[in-house]
Amino acid sequence: MRYSVGLTGRLHKSASKHLLRSDGQEDLCFALWYPSLGTERTTALISELILPTKGDRSVHGNVSYGPSYFERALELALKKGAGLAFMHSHLGPGWQDMSYDDIRAEHDKAGAVKAATSFPFLGLTLGTDGSWSARFWEKVKPKTYVKEWCESVRVIGEEGLSITFMEDLLPAPSFKKSLERTVSVWGAEKQQKLARLKIGVIGAGSVGSIVAETLARMGVQSISLMDFDDVEEVNLDRLLHATKKDIGSLKVEVLSNAIKKSATANDFVINALSSSIVEDKGFREAIDCDILFSCVDRPWPRSVLNLIAYGHLIPVIDGGIGVVTKEDGTLRSADWKAHCVFPGRRCMECLKQYDPAHVQLEREGYLDDPTYIKSLTGNHPFNQNQNVFAFGLDTASLEILQMLSIVISPLRIADLGTYNYHFVTGQLDIHEAQECNRNCPYTTFVGLGDNLSIKVTGKHPVAEAKRKKNIKRKNKLELIKSLIRKIST
Repeated sequence: MRYSVGLTGRLHKSASKHLLRSDGQEDLCFALWYPSLGTERTTALISELILPTKGDRSVHGNVSYGPSYFERALELALKKGAGLAFMHSHLGPGWQDMSYDDIRAEHDKAGAVKAATSFPFLGLTLGTDGSWSARFWEKVKPKTYVKEWCESVRVIGEEGLSITFMEDLLPAPSFKKSLERTVSVWGAEKQQKLARLKIGVIGAGSVGSIVAETLARMGVQSISLMDFDDVEEVNLDRLLHATKKDIGSLKVEVLSNAIKKSATANDFVINALSSSIVEDKGFREAIDCDILFSCVDRPWPRSVLNLIAYGHLIPVIDGGIGVVTKEDGTLRSADWKAHCVFPGRRCMECLKQYDPAHVQLEREGYLDDPTYIKSLTGNHPFNQNQNVFAFGLDTASLEILQMLSIVISPLRIADLGTYNYHFVTGQLDIHEAQECNRNCPYTTFVGLGDNLSIKVTGKHPVAEAKRKKNIKRKNKLELIKSLIRKIST
């Protein structure tokens, strides 16, 4: 099992203001956290600080706290069904190790916290440069707790995505000569950050295939591709790497095989997933990632990605293409957009990237029912599926630029706003990032992770049917190959 921590930029600022004292002494506080359980990674999402009041702690170069402060924090964790975290500062930059006193202070409370909350005690240390280090205290047998280091701590907010890696678990990579020009643009430190991010591309169609190719060539070490659909002949005019021989194959398999050849990172890992993000398995695989690209065109998957961005603190880069033709079949308009979605920025629902009423229609199967689709007017969005490679190419490019802005943050500019490009007029509108509407429910989901009681995933009959079809296709191919081998011998 891998471990990590996530928190918002707002909470990071509040914690830094308290812990990094102007008098140069260390300080401490408690916090609440909720779990975000992926397939391979457990992430603690910091949801609330419990700052000390007068008499709660003693600052004397080092710092210590009294039993009443711990009891108050533990009581609040119990009340809110949360885990308990202990934060303190060190007088140095970067990822911080632990002294004997640090270990004893956390280890001695691990049993009480686990017994009361059922969650492991979480420890975090803040360096003078704003870098966090973190560890879980896991119970391995009665009265025995061991320290499990987190591989990373991410902070997502108005200053972009700040992430601290533990070098022993995720060491800074070396670079091949093929990355020399890329590294020369933003420097080795930014490239090492970019390379170590685990990035998920949800949807391996016209936009997703180009996004994935770009990430592989830029030196990203770990990419997850998710799409249950297979290649059809009508996809060949806009699906990167797909050819006639790939018809019937899964899009993620075709794309995965191709970008293995173009990847420039050392120890490149590609994970091809035939799940849907709306299935629980796909959802859990997605929250193993540090960034997600939303390359989908349906309301249900977008709503799930929207919840992940806010509830699980994973930034989502979303985009979309809208094409309208005239009655004579010529082009009336073609517009596409790209934006980043995470706490502090406008969510996809408030951006009107999907209609929440349509989510239920899709969940009930109407959007996969030809009779229902045929009953809609010709200009209904569900009937508008025109696209060309050039439009997907530009949309993918805008999404990549949005991602680079929050990761690289050149000149500390991390907020590019929302890009809206109008092909017919050649106009690019840039809307400054706004907060969500006053009654937006997603603003209440921030950092709650698996503590959210709403169920956004479910059965996806079309995805299940596609996977069964692919298994039959593979079995048939294996049978043919076996027969050929027998004949040849």
